[in-house]
Amino acid sequence: MTEGSTLALLERLRAADWSGDWDHAFEHAQSRRLLMHEYLRRAALWAQAYGAEAEWPFFDVTQYVDKDFQLPPELAAELDACLKKVAYGARKTCGAAVRFAALHARGDIALPDLYEPLVLFYERGGEFLQDGAGLLDLTGVSIRPRKLQNHLADLPFLTFDGRTLDALDAKGRITYHVAADRSGPVLRRRLFKAEQHDEVFTPELRWEPTDRLRLADEKGTDAVHVQIGDIEAAELVQATVRGASGS
Repeated sequence: MTEGSTLALLERLRAADWSGDWDHAFEHAQSRRLLMHEYLRRAALWAQAYGAEAEWPFFDVTQYVDKDFQLPPELAAELDACLKKVAYGARKTCGAAVRFAALHARGDIALPDLYEPLVLFYERGGEFLQDGAGLLDLTGVSIRPRKLQNHLADLPFLTFDGRTLDALDAKGRITYHVAADRSGPVLRRRLFKAEQHDEVFTPELRWEPTDRLRLADEKGTDAVHVQIGDIEAAELVQATVRGASGS
């Protein structure tokens, strides 16, 4: 990471919609949930590595990595100006993200970037709210963080491509499925307003209706497809995205 990366991060925070547009946040509820899941996992890794368990999950890790670290005055002034436009509830972590990026610019850091999932979360719908009992309202979905040790054992969510994140966002209750031998495309069943929609993710990078989804409880037949978690589904979607782009 370079100083330019720190300035680019400031620009991303400036460009985020902090107006409280609920429609925008609702549209991205599923991807925001997964991004928060990944932030909590990474925060647990960093907190354990640097003795910050008491401050987990939303903390400024830079003061634990290097307690003497300070932003250059010009960059500190830019950050202060930026934070005045950031929603109040996100200012602490946005400031922490910029300080971390500046620290990271000085040299390699072995653990994964702590704040990138959270910055993406903010870009896809603004801040979250936290009540006195620890419940996180992500707008459209709420979660309650578990114990730090539980998040250490979570599966990583690493598919940050915008096209993949967009593909995960949809209205309704969703389950993902794939052929029992893990071949072929990922399919989903989406229940919305008492209607069932079976869909397949195509090489054209969109969900299209399908009649191919066959589960064990349908008409007493053997299962053709098995249910998978949303993180595995995201990886399969990402593979399709990469195949379409040739990367």
